[in-house]
Amino acid sequence: MTAPAVLEPLAATLTARLPGQVERDAPFGALTTWRVGGTAAVRVRIERSEDLAVVAGSITPNVARVVVGRGSNLLVADAGYAGLVIVLGPAFEQVTIGTDRVIAGGATPLPVLARQCAAAGRRGLGFYVGIPGSVGGAVFMNAGGHGRETRDVLVDATIADLEGDATPVVASGATLALGYRSSAVRASQVVLAATFVVESGDPRELREELSEIVRWRTEHQPGGANAGSVFRNPPGDAAARLIDEECGLRGTRVGGAVVSEKHANFIQADAGATAADVRELIVQVRDRVAARTGVRLEPEVHAVGFDEPW
Repeated sequence: MTAPAVLEPLAATLTARLPGQVERDAPFGALTTWRVGGTAAVRVRIERSEDLAVVAGSITPNVARVVVGRGSNLLVADAGYAGLVIVLGPAFEQVTIGTDRVIAGGATPLPVLARQCAAAGRRGLGFYVGIPGSVGGAVFMNAGGHGRETRDVLVDATIADLEGDATPVVASGATLALGYRSSAVRASQVVLAATFVVESGDPRELREELSEIVRWRTEHQPGGANAGSVFRNPPGDAAARLIDEECGLRGTRVGGAVVSEKHANFIQADAGATAADVRELIVQVRDRVAARTGVRLEPEVHAVGFDEPW
């Protein structure tokens, strides 16, 4: 994708000030877990927190931008994204394990964090083993599973705001208002690191617990190209139940996108699928559930590059 004129001055500035870290017409959709969608006009890799100050000082309000973690909850339009994509580099994947605290960089994959903690005999973060996101995404969305959520274990998070000067600030978990797949972290903010509370445990038992979580997910949830749960569960109910039992939409297909036969709140992108297929299927499922049950399901998925995603 050719960078729009409004993005050219920023792209030139970042290329000069962060050499080797800026890429134009960069792969984007292919890096998400759906593996569909186009490219990003400009992508910048952040190697240290000071790089964010460069971005914050160069960016203008009329430039679209998005912070991306592991791409596990993201749908990129086939036409791509005419904005700036910000990703954290390997320096933000460091994990420090203490006696009762674990500090993990914002780009740390959640399954990696879970396994490192288990190997070190630290209990509390095992539920992350089946979530294909990053630490930053977990804080932003209050990721959870198997009866636990990020808010249950988060002590604090180090955050930089691109709408300010990007100076890292430590915010306690209590001030971040973590709710059901939500938080007070804004789209302009980047989670650089997070501190979690843990307890001591037997490494062998912890590894067995992780294996059981992985086994359960393999049995009940599909693999392949998907983004996990597509819709938030409505109060007192489950999106999968409404989609399947109430509306019989399991297996419904639009092009290469299909409602999973294994879990009705998952949409898989088969070979040849497009982002438009996925988007249209999400809309169809939402509208058909609303028409039959009166419940309007809200997507968990963040869509970029679409004029009107949902």
